[in-house]
Amino acid sequence: MKEALEPLPAGPTITPSAQVSIIVIAYNDAGHVCDAVRSALAQGSPGETVTEVIAVNDASTDGTGAALDDLAHTEPRLRVIHRAENSGGCGTPRNDGLRAATGRFVMFLDSDDVLPPGAARGLLAAALEHDAPVVAGACVRRELPARRDVPWLPALYREAAVHEPADASPQLVRDTLCVNKLYERQFLTAHDIAFPEGRFTYEDFVFTARVLAAAPRVATIPDSVYVWHVRRSAARQSISLDRKDVANWRARIEAHRSSVRIFQDAGHKALADAAATKFLDHDLRMYVRELHTRGADYRAEWWRLTREYLAGFDESALRAARAPARWLARVVLASPVPRDLDRLTQLASRPGRLLPPYAEEAGRAVWSADLPGVELEDLDSKPLHRLPVTIDAEPAVGGRSVLRLRVHDLYGRLAAAGPESIDVELRRRRDDRRGPVHTAALTPAPAGGGRGAGWTAEMVLDIAALAEPGDQAADPEPWDLMAQVSCADGAAFRAALRATGPGLKRHVLPSRRHGVLLVQPYATTGGALSLRVAAGLRSVWRIAARRLRP
Repeated sequence: MKEALEPLPAGPTITPSAQVSIIVIAYNDAGHVCDAVRSALAQGSPGETVTEVIAVNDASTDGTGAALDDLAHTEPRLRVIHRAENSGGCGTPRNDGLRAATGRFVMFLDSDDVLPPGAARGLLAAALEHDAPVVAGACVRRELPARRDVPWLPALYREAAVHEPADASPQLVRDTLCVNKLYERQFLTAHDIAFPEGRFTYEDFVFTARVLAAAPRVATIPDSVYVWHVRRSAARQSISLDRKDVANWRARIEAHRSSVRIFQDAGHKALADAAATKFLDHDLRMYVRELHTRGADYRAEWWRLTREYLAGFDESALRAARAPARWLARVVLASPVPRDLDRLTQLASRPGRLLPPYAEEAGRAVWSADLPGVELEDLDSKPLHRLPVTIDAEPAVGGRSVLRLRVHDLYGRLAAAGPESIDVELRRRRDDRRGPVHTAALTPAPAGGGRGAGWTAEMVLDIAALAEPGDQAADPEPWDLMAQVSCADGAAFRAALRATGPGLKRHVLPSRRHGVLLVQPYATTGGALSLRVAAGLRSVWRIAARRLRP
């Protein structure tokens, strides 16, 4: 059931340019909320674009309320609403802000994020130009403290577009964020669109479904309009990152189920189907990627919940999902208990890797000999660069930092192309700076390895080149490794390296250039090989002292 908003208040007279109310919600976030509010106020000086910023303090117990009140004394466009009781979620305070808003359009902002300069102006210009009650713009996930920006759904925001009706653009369903969008307030009120009240996790899934089900004209712009801060080391994780309890997965399933039901009830089958596909391609893969890090009780309950939910999916929804996600779903449906967690995790990674053994049943590629019903459809027709190839990488860091590689064949597909050489490129994760590229020839694996034995190579990594002169980082720099395999028939493909072997530990190496290097090969959550590198005695001592500190 939708929560209806109260009728629009008369409000003050608004100039044609100052039409946007920005609603900021906050709970126990005194350290960040003022930065968020200032970024909203900076969207336009008084009388330009933003008529007001409404901050809703959801009964915080730290200094959030006082910080907002102090800021309001100096900012006449800032209005602060203090809730007497905490709502337990994000929907209720957003609804409070909607009821208090007076602008023609509204935007939402979380207290630990910021709006980049010009965000509101760009969204408003598109809304007025296209007479669109909903406008969406590009968002970046900024990993902190490294400040590494990862675009959110870049394909959707590559260029400006107008989508009408929504059914004609089912890809819009993939963007479940509510914060990178501008909404006409009268449109929300006319269709009784509001957020779920109370302790409802992933409330933006439902809100976005309600918006799209109302079939508005939607404009999209390539401008960056939202910076989503991701603080994985924060003491209190955001709802989207706090996935360690299986209750989070249960809530995500319920939010997704509600969204599909909203589309179905509104007669939007194409959007309902797109939501089901999105669940497989994005939600399922993300949680499977972390499944091997959870305890036995979590895995058992997660598996039960997932099987129960996937059992209601149409075969057409499974077929519409990308092959890795489709295969994952079929394994879960076929097995009553958790199994093959390492293989599932690696396949759920981006890009996915299908680990051996490579079983066949009556000439068909299947998941395993004891699950012959799980066919790996389309594996024989996929282009080489889209195959989930596995390349094992065993680091041996020392006087010669050696990387031993093994490229696994995949049902004969690579053998037909004839792999000849492999390039391994290192990129600094913080800024995507390209490091050295190492090349080696591939040779067939020793006989007796059976079908899929593949090819091997060995190369020496130039670790010293990863640290620049003067580098004295407080934390080791992460470097990601990516391989490209070139084949005799002219084909080539890229793949992440799977971390293997006993060499995944910290090493201190002498260096003529830097004095000393601290190097740690490690496996990411998805199982890919990465390196952490720090240079210089001061860096090494600083890192060691911090780890020893009680």
